[in-house]
Amino acid sequence: MTNSAVSTSPAATFPRNPGMPLDLDRIEGARVNLSAVERRAATLTTRRSVKKEWQAAWLVKAITCIDLTTLSGDDTPDRVARLCAKARAPLRADLVDALGLPAMPTVGAVCVYPTMVAPAVRSLAGSGIPVASVATGFPAGLMPLKLRLAEIRYAVEEGADEIDIVISRALVFRGDWQQLYDEIAAMREACGDAHMKAILATGELASLRSVYRASWVAMMAGADFIKTSTGKEPVNATLPVGLTMVRALRDYGEATGHLIGFKPAGGLKSAKDALAWFTLMKEEMGNRWLQPDLFRFGASSMLGDIERQIEHFVTGRYSAGHRHAVA
Repeated sequence: MTNSAVSTSPAATFPRNPGMPLDLDRIEGARVNLSAVERRAATLTTRRSVKKEWQAAWLVKAITCIDLTTLSGDDTPDRVARLCAKARAPLRADLVDALGLPAMPTVGAVCVYPTMVAPAVRSLAGSGIPVASVATGFPAGLMPLKLRLAEIRYAVEEGADEIDIVISRALVFRGDWQQLYDEIAAMREACGDAHMKAILATGELASLRSVYRASWVAMMAGADFIKTSTGKEPVNATLPVGLTMVRALRDYGEATGHLIGFKPAGGLKSAKDALAWFTLMKEEMGNRWLQPDLFRFGASSMLGDIERQIEHFVTGRYSAGHRHAVA
């Protein structure tokens, strides 16, 4: 991998991850202390709390890191257009005014299937909001590599700025790191200038050691982000998995000097979830990883609860969920 173009993510000014040769010694020698990870993850939501105006500020920041997503079999261009309208104006105007914000915040990206990329691009024209597309046989990834690469190219040609690929879990199970590396590197090449998020489907990888190893292989192969889940597994984003992946990207950064983004996805539904994951990123990686060019939530229903919590901060009252529809 030799691509060192400057990142095209929102507000990013750093070089993209060019990848590195596969280092099997590092992969095979990786170890993860399960009990230590679980103890550390358990303290994240108990040692710190964010209240009042600081909580409201964190929740506004969380909105800017959401990949507002629709990945349903009944998606239509009209449904995507409504989602994009919400992406442009995720908070009611009266709440923006009450908070004293200088402008309406916008989400980090809108994520759709490849066939819905063009409608999303049209709906978001002029907004600066990127369009992300899942690809490579999402969510299972059980397609011939040639077809997975063709799907990436189709989504990019339709105008996708970001591609969320899924890895072949079977390659992790049998420890075929070379083939996994080669596949992800080919996917990165197919993405061209579009940023690539590598979905590990961690709920299907069986162990944190496998999660750590797969994270490293994906980054070595040129992934710009590593992402927990498709949202379709029985178990999706959990804090122990997130901590393991964040430690992997931190280790990779220390070894190479390159910044890698992180995206938890699947099962994130509440403002409380947003605060927990922000706490993880702040404590493990610092404030730089609270920006949308390096951190995203894969979620949609979370936005409605964030809006409810912000309204409670402004008015002192909770409103019904239907008053904060996603689309």
